[in-house]
Parts: sequence; C-alpha cells; structure tokens
Amino acid sequence: MIIHVVEVTVIGDYMLALTFDDGSSRTVSLQHLLNGPAFEMHRDPVYFARVSIDTVAGTVAWPNGVDIAPETLYELSSETI
Repeated sequence: MIIHVVEVTVIGDYMLALTFDDGSSRTVSLQHLLNGPAFEMHRDPVYFARVSIDTVAGTVAWPNGVDIAPETLYELSSETI
C-alpha cells in the first residue's frame, strides 16, 4: 500500500501529529532517529519545527532537503482518535 502524509503539525520537541491520505491521524516521536550528520540541524527544536509537507514525495521534509519515508512514519507512529 502506498501511503502519503497530507498534514503535519509539531506537537512537541521531536513529536509530530500526522494525517495520512487514508484518513488516519497518527502521532510519532522522531527523537530516536535524529542521529548522525544528516540530522544534526534537526536536533535543534526550533529547526525541527520548520517541518513541512513535501507534496511530491507525500511525506514530511525540512528546508535542508532531509525527509523521512511516509511508510516509515506510518510504521513508527501510533494512531490517535
């Protein structure tokens, strides 16, 4: 199944609320993924909060071009009601 993120909201340090194109709403903490040089800037909560939707890839992305696969976000997240 191909799934895409259609909405993202920062809800805390390294925490995102996501809406997927299947209609599900989920939350995810990305703190454990922010290792290594590619994510150095993302460890700053102010920079992390600059997340947006990449409408081409259907996922979340940051101004430096780093994104996370929508399938990964879906698998790591918990459904919200």
